[in-house]
Amino acid sequence: MTDTNAAAADQRAKSKKIGALQGLWPFVRPYRALLIAAIVALIATAMISLTLPLAARRVVDGFEARDMVLLNQYFGAAMLIAGLLALGTGVRYYLVTRLGERIVADIRKALFARVIDKSPSFYEKIMTGEVLSRLTTDTTLIQSVIGSSVSIALRNALMLIGGLVLLMLTSPKLTGFVLLLVPAVIVPIVVMGRRLRALSRENQDWIAASSGNASEALSSVQTVQAFTHEAASRRRFDTVTERSFEVARRRIGTRALMTMIVIFLVFTGIVGTLWIGANDVRSGVMTPGELVQFVIYAVIVAGSVGALSEIWSELQRAAGATERLVELLQTIDDVQDPEAPRALPRPVRGEVQFDNVGFHYPTRPGQQALNGVTLTVAPGETVALVGPSGAGKSTIIQLLQRFYDPISGAIRIDGIDLRDMARADFRQAIALVPQDPVIFATSAMDNIRFGNMAASDAEVEAAARAAAAHDFLTALPEGYQTQLGERGVMLSGGQKQRVAIARAILRDAPILLLDEATSALDAESERAVQTAVEKLAHERTTLIVAHRLATVKQADRILVFEGGQIVATGTHDELVSAGGLYARLARLQFTEGMAAA
Repeated sequence: MTDTNAAAADQRAKSKKIGALQGLWPFVRPYRALLIAAIVALIATAMISLTLPLAARRVVDGFEARDMVLLNQYFGAAMLIAGLLALGTGVRYYLVTRLGERIVADIRKALFARVIDKSPSFYEKIMTGEVLSRLTTDTTLIQSVIGSSVSIALRNALMLIGGLVLLMLTSPKLTGFVLLLVPAVIVPIVVMGRRLRALSRENQDWIAASSGNASEALSSVQTVQAFTHEAASRRRFDTVTERSFEVARRRIGTRALMTMIVIFLVFTGIVGTLWIGANDVRSGVMTPGELVQFVIYAVIVAGSVGALSEIWSELQRAAGATERLVELLQTIDDVQDPEAPRALPRPVRGEVQFDNVGFHYPTRPGQQALNGVTLTVAPGETVALVGPSGAGKSTIIQLLQRFYDPISGAIRIDGIDLRDMARADFRQAIALVPQDPVIFATSAMDNIRFGNMAASDAEVEAAARAAAAHDFLTALPEGYQTQLGERGVMLSGGQKQRVAIARAILRDAPILLLDEATSALDAESERAVQTAVEKLAHERTTLIVAHRLATVKQADRILVFEGGQIVATGTHDELVSAGGLYARLARLQFTEGMAAA
């Protein structure tokens, strides 16, 4: 993680209040019946717990009465109460834990559904590892809070209130003494709780930064090793992780100090109360049973206060995590579907139009990627886009898939502006072979079938043959069922491209986009794939981005890009005869090819 990103993480808004947990309500609402059942069980167990001291009082005073029948009844009642308490606690645990698991599962699904269709500009602002951290670490924290901490907090709040009422009924004098301690206990919880909220949010931010750093390094591990940057990567990860630990250490220290202060004050008050109560028993003001009852209630109240002081910090951590999740769920993407999208007419003809399109990438506002580009590709026409790196060729491919919206002008398929259609609708009419093909950590068969999930094994194999991929796939240990590993580590660069080409062939879409599709192929494979691509492009609208001009000589039309503009157009022979940039590139490439031969 860079220093800039670290600083950004450090300066993020901190959780201001526990009310941030209200952001979870939309996920709780569908399960109101389960929530109500859990609350009923919680209230029942709290009330049963509060009856135990009454039974204890009867038992203690029963010893003095020496009435064995009555004493046996008191013991029986105590056993019954204990059994009901055990049953109620089990039911409460089941309901609350199930509710927590269900809500967190829904949050994870909603979060993934939200980020999976975000445009590339979204991921230019936030690291993938941080998104994964929110999807896992933050939701796990919320799961713990919903499935445990909230239940414990509510139960202890009920026990605290009920215990105080019953303390007052047992001995108003001793209760008054106990209540004098309440402000002394509440003040450190409130004051130190604010510090805990800030530290909790900061801790979660640094954990996310650590995940992002690790994800970036591990996803590029071969590059890191090739440039012997392992030590530098370790140092960066160590730095971020240590920052996370340091914040966690401060949070833990603050919480520990708050817990020590609260427990000391609470139990000091209990000892003082016992001393006063013992004197009242000696003087006959209270019975021993009443003192035992009061002590148990005092312990219940003290335990509730102590538990609430600890759970409060957990709730504050969950509030910070909830803020981060809600922030992600409410993020507005730069590219959105219209509220009332137009449908792309079927069958798709495949006409592509760029009308005076201007564009710059969000992270490079001062650099024009396209500047007033106008072009029309007729249905079934094959058009090649050539030019030096950074000229705007691949940007055409990105905009045609509406990964970004143009700053000015319009892009249309069959006369309809992309911004007027749902992205999933018109993207179904497009097949893509990217410059850097993505291979998933699944079988070769499933990787190709990604182009058409309904395709049969025979159709997948036919697509692989057309892409000159069948031979090397059958040579794998388990053939088409071989697991290709993360990012396709079992395949070479050229093999990955042929799998991606097979995927596009299987998609059988009316618009075909080839972004340097043969750049990693050897001459023999390129010839085979080129033949397959020519067959595939027949009667399809095809846009080919290429640096190697040999792959575009047969295109119906070639557009030459330079500086984000189209500077020349024509066939290969026309452009060579006209001189200029294309002729210079052709002379360099074909002369080098002849010299190499």
